[in-house]
Amino acid sequence: ELAPALTDGGRARAAVTARPRPDRLPLSFAQRRLWFIHQYEGPSPLYNIPAALRLTGPVDAAALSAALGDLVARHESLRTVFAEDAQGPHQVILSAERAAPRLETLDSTPERLAADLARTARHTFDLTRDIPLRATLLRVAPEEHVLLLVLHHIAGDGWSLAPLARDLGTAYAARTAGAAPDWAPLPVQYADYTLWQRELLGADGDGAGTGDGGEGARQLAHWREALAGL
Repeated sequence: ELAPALTDGGRARAAVTARPRPDRLPLSFAQRRLWFIHQYEGPSPLYNIPAALRLTGPVDAAALSAALGDLVARHESLRTVFAEDAQGPHQVILSAERAAPRLETLDSTPERLAADLARTARHTFDLTRDIPLRATLLRVAPEEHVLLLVLHHIAGDGWSLAPLARDLGTAYAARTAGAAPDWAPLPVQYADYTLWQRELLGADGDGAGTGDGGEGARQLAHWREALAGL
């Protein structure tokens, strides 16, 4: 039943590819939504995404700190802050050196661990100056640690946690061996997706995108008709 319906579908959209960056990098529509809430409500832990990783055995804190730097260097979205000018908000991608995260280390106990994690996970990000990732290593015992990563939703979602943990593990393994991670650069970054999205849907999401002759306008027209009278 699906195959005949494909003949009535539109043409495939252009793929997301790396592209030249303008001097002023706009926000994606998802980023703009989170930025608006941040401006309206002020700094809040409401959109924090915490991920706690239990580490058993000796932990090389210096190697872990270096691996966090590798992670942020690899993913531009983890070193993006958000500025505002007369034209509105825009992305500012910091250099890897400037954005290197600090690994905070705290002592905890099995009895206090849950409360310590909950308190630390409620960190409030200032999106205008703080990178959207915070890392805290809680020492529960000499060879029992919990690494708490707090990611702001403006830079990731639930699906982001798996590649984040994978890349951090790769970098940590390399750093404990005395080397930088030997990985290929990412073919695209989130900023490339942002530019692709605006080309497809138009600058405001409701105009004619240059990539597809008005996809944003067509989608809005569809939903206005589908929801008419409700």
